[in-house]
Amino acid sequence: MTTAPVRLLIIDDDPLVRAGLALMLGGADDIDIVGEGADGSEAAALVERLRPDVVLMDIRMPVMDGLSATELLRARPDAPEIVLLTTFHADEQVLRAIRAGAAGFVLKDTPPARIVESVRRVAAGDPVLSPAVTRQLMARAAGDGPGERTDRAARA
Repeated sequence: MTTAPVRLLIIDDDPLVRAGLALMLGGADDIDIVGEGADGSEAAALVERLRPDVVLMDIRMPVMDGLSATELLRARPDAPEIVLLTTFHADEQVLRAIRAGAAGFVLKDTPPARIVESVRRVAAGDPVLSPAVTRQLMARAAGDGPGERTDRAARA
């Protein structure tokens, strides 16, 4: 039994990054890139028109960032899954992404095969966090985050 390919929408303000992602993900037999956008402000209209299963979206964009776009998209009754892609992994961004309903948070330095696998996993209903992000959140939860170390040192 064959399943339908994952319908993927890519949103990133950098045309080179979009092209690279499209090339990398378009080579997967089970992923169909249905469209691309250059800013989070385009996301709602593209999702309405293209009906993707998953949106792979940059966090930092000039008009509307990926976090705000995620909040808008996930409020829809027919919301696609969202994987946020970024070069930064500040705790506040990760936590806001999770609160907004993102199913994945992947760093841009993630190996291509893992980005492809992340899209597949999110489409299948599994949440995905880059290992560096997972380590950072675990450290924060354990009280070993950068801010916690500074606070403990100041109290000593």
